[in-house]
Amino acid sequence: MDDVVDRSDPGGREWVDRAVAVVEADARRSADTHLLVYPLPPEWGVDLYLKDESTHPTGSLKHRLARSLFLYGLCSGQITEGSTVVEASSGSTAVSEAYFARMLGLPFVAVVPRSTSPEKVALIEFHGGRCHFVDRAPDIYGEARRLAAECGGHYLDQFTYAERATDWRGNNNIAESIFEQLSAEPHPVPEWVVVGAGTGGTSATIGRYLRYRRHPTRLAVVDPENSAFFPGYAALDAGWTTGTPSRIEGIGRPRVEPSFVPTIVDRMVAVPDAASLAAMRHLERVTGRRAGGSTGTNLWGAFGLVAEMVAAGRRGSVVTLLCDGGERYARTYYSDDWVAAQGLDLAPYAATLERFAATGEWAAPPIPRA
Repeated sequence: MDDVVDRSDPGGREWVDRAVAVVEADARRSADTHLLVYPLPPEWGVDLYLKDESTHPTGSLKHRLARSLFLYGLCSGQITEGSTVVEASSGSTAVSEAYFARMLGLPFVAVVPRSTSPEKVALIEFHGGRCHFVDRAPDIYGEARRLAAECGGHYLDQFTYAERATDWRGNNNIAESIFEQLSAEPHPVPEWVVVGAGTGGTSATIGRYLRYRRHPTRLAVVDPENSAFFPGYAALDAGWTTGTPSRIEGIGRPRVEPSFVPTIVDRMVAVPDAASLAAMRHLERVTGRRAGGSTGTNLWGAFGLVAEMVAAGRRGSVVTLLCDGGERYARTYYSDDWVAAQGLDLAPYAATLERFAATGEWAAPPIPRA
């Protein structure tokens, strides 16, 4: 008789079955997020849309990622009953993961930089998570791995698994949702989709979906100051590091993350932090909606592409994301004192935006160099 090693655990599988059902039920209860029309002059012939991810139960785009990471961990046998779940996060991902951990009755620890906004820390704790702070942003990876090993838990590791945890072929992912919502619009196949990169998971999902569905739409990734994605992309160097944290929470990383897939990105745009904040505030003035800094980064890139289309006389559409609400940044991005303390001058970028709104022309100030 052959030797046999049997590690089956019917009781454990029953718990996983129930946990997967709970996470899936949350998805079914959540209506799809809105696709908002950004007001542009109709004579330009270009439509701009904002996919409003702030309407998820945990208030940000990261709700999708957290759900995918939990399902991936559950179905891979890595999250089991009683597992302590650990994540390295700049904030919003941890907020959403704390929500799912509490839903499953699991302890959750977020390893976050000490600079994370107080509003996000409060949200993580509100959803039952615990924050473990590090002084240096690059230390979050190793510290999260250490904590998970120490307690016999599971490190979700969004920066490695984001690009594979979501089904990029469809299954109501963000790309499929965008195209379904555009189906009755004047230009249902956009010329560009514009996103930022934090883990690289969203750009990977959208870029792969575009190719899988054979859409001619191009993918633009915008990147804030101090981030490694843009210089790494320009130099074709997946090992690029800056060692400096991004001021724009949720996007920008001190290293090129394993989940970032540069081969599906058609264009990368470096965006100054002052431009991101100016665009974020411009959105509030024009639409009355408060969003976070990463939405401003997206808008800055999208406006530049719209202006490019207007100048070339091309009609069509552009889509970008409203990543989260501005209430999380009342004491930072929306505080003039905080902006001044950071040495940021928003005025030249605000002037660019006002000129663009009036004329469709784009004359961005030069990117500041260290």
